Amino acid sequence: MPGEVPADDLSGAVATPVGPLHLLKMAVGIADIDELRRVRAARTKEHAGSWVYTRNQPRRAAAVLAGGSIYWVIRGQIRVRQRITGLRGEQDEKGRGYCRIEVDPELVATLWRPWRPFQGWRYLSPADVPPDAPAAPPGGWQMPNAAAGAIPERLIAELRALGLW
Repeated sequence: MPGEVPADDLSGAVATPVGPLHLLKMAVGIADIDELRRVRAARTKEHAGSWVYTRNQPRRAAAVLAGGSIYWVIRGQIRVRQRITGLRGEQDEKGRGYCRIEVDPELVATLWRPWRPFQGWRYLSPADVPPDAPAAPPGGWQMPNAAAGAIPERLIAELRALGLW
């Protein structure tokens, strides 16, 4: 099977993940997806493009560029993603290097998945990626999330953490 090391291989080789590699980033100070949309839209307008700055460039850039996304953690839950379209190493006015991660401006909601706080960004393997949230059908009615607007976000987060939503 692709990406697996044969059982008789004792060389210690590490299997490569099947599929694209994703990045995980904290949306610090963001309360919900709507606020992230507003902040990202304002930054896109201000910078005439949609990108995210980070100090360290991913070393596994080819795997990230092979269809990867940035998954945003909002209040302890992975809740939304943006497709990565490019990576560029640049320098600021003081000569310090940083990476500009170019992203598609579209934010795609995902099913919520709990994640602990961290600094910077992390790789997110395909096995850990939450699925995209189902799109609401025409007319706006959706099962089982029809009552989601009436349920407090903290309760939804608890139910999802328990695997019940």
